[in-house]
Amino acid sequence: MKLPADLQRALDTAAAAKADVKGAGRAIGLLDLTSLNDDDTDQTVEALCKRAVTPAGKVAAVCIWPRFVKTARKALKGSGVRIATVVNFPTGEADAAAVAAETKAAIKDGAHEIDMVLPHRAFIDGARTQPMNVVRACREACGAEVTMKVILESGCFPDPDLLAWAARDAIAAGADFLKTSTGKVQPAATLEAAALLLHVIHESGKPVGFKAAGGIRDADGAAAYLALATAIQGKGWAKPETFRFGASGLLDSLLAVAGHGGNGGGKGGGAVAQPAAAGY
Repeated sequence: MKLPADLQRALDTAAAAKADVKGAGRAIGLLDLTSLNDDDTDQTVEALCKRAVTPAGKVAAVCIWPRFVKTARKALKGSGVRIATVVNFPTGEADAAAVAAETKAAIKDGAHEIDMVLPHRAFIDGARTQPMNVVRACREACGAEVTMKVILESGCFPDPDLLAWAARDAIAAGADFLKTSTGKVQPAATLEAAALLLHVIHESGKPVGFKAAGGIRDADGAAAYLALATAIQGKGWAKPETFRFGASGLLDSLLAVAGHGGNGGGKGGGAVAQPAAAGY
């Protein structure tokens, strides 16, 4: 992805960032701990939720399939960890009515955040009204209290100008966050896509967040994304309200750098088996 020279310089500097204890601890608090495997079970989600409160602090949210929102709500009661789920996932091909219904059902079950997939294939093929009607339908279903993250599937876009156009339209349609990827398509999250989306957010002047998801598995990788966000948005901008990582394998690496081993801790501080990665 070809970027303007100023964004490329910011990216090059950020790519050299290395994780340290403070940065790893900060990144844990920005993590949407994710399991979106086809074979997930209630037990998988319960194990994920136990890992969400670590010796280095709690993650921002867990992100799971809609059918497990009730399980997560019970497992996370009193923890302060938010529940995110996915709609129109992973293909982005449902219509507005179906996305609205799926969103309302997830919120009724207890979801605090909805990660919805933009109809990216339709957008790339030239459609403009239909994709944004789907985003608006999800926004209306979310209401004012539920966070809506719009997954752009950045790796599918053939050029940065088209991705930027989709990002601007998603913001106009009510996105609270722009998210890179489902993690089901390669390439998933990249620093190039992150730079572009962070730039679009900055230029919008609106309080829109950014979520990097797909393939971020080590603390140095997380440090690079945080350094990039700081370069584009300014020091202190990246906080749970404005910045997230979507990952399943990243937590162990962050805990190791933060000085707490790599087992995820859990509410009781004991080791809990890590669910298999789901493309994140």
